[in-house]
Formats: sequence, C-alpha cells, structure tokens
Amino acid sequence: MGGLSIWHWLVVGIIVLLLFGKGRFSDMMGDVAKGIKSFKKGMTEEDDSAQSAASRPAPRLQQQPPLDPNPDQHLQPMQDDRPKS
Repeated sequence: MGGLSIWHWLVVGIIVLLLFGKGRFSDMMGDVAKGIKSFKKGMTEEDDSAQSAASRPAPRLQQQPPLDPNPDQHLQPMQDDRPKS
C-alpha cells in the first residue's frame, strides 16, 4: 500500500491517451512551436525598430522654442483642502 503498481501506471497512461491522444498532443506541440516562432519574430522586429530609432538624430534643445514664463507674479503654495481631524 502506498506504492504504485504497474496497473496504476497503465490506467494513468490510458487516461492520458484518451484525453490528449496522439493527434492532440502533436497539435499542441505544433501550436507551442508557432508561438515560440512568433515571439522570436516579434522580438527581432522590436530590436530592428529600436536600432532604426537610434540611428535617427535626436532633436536638439537649441532648436526648440523657449518656454514662456508664468505671467502671475503672486504665486502662492497650493492650499491643503483635506479635512483636519
């Protein structure tokens, strides 16, 4: 008692074959392979787009227009509107 005999393993094997079968198992593995291939393809496309973005020169700060200063001369800190306990 407590150990698995050959009959237990045969029953488990038959149940696995009934559930997954040869065709289903090979289909599943084919789907996994397709998923891995599409993942690798997506990673290489991402790397290619990152490299092409790196080859373009970044806009220079001198070419950007300067920011306008705030016209309000009487700036106050924001008031705390939380209820006091």
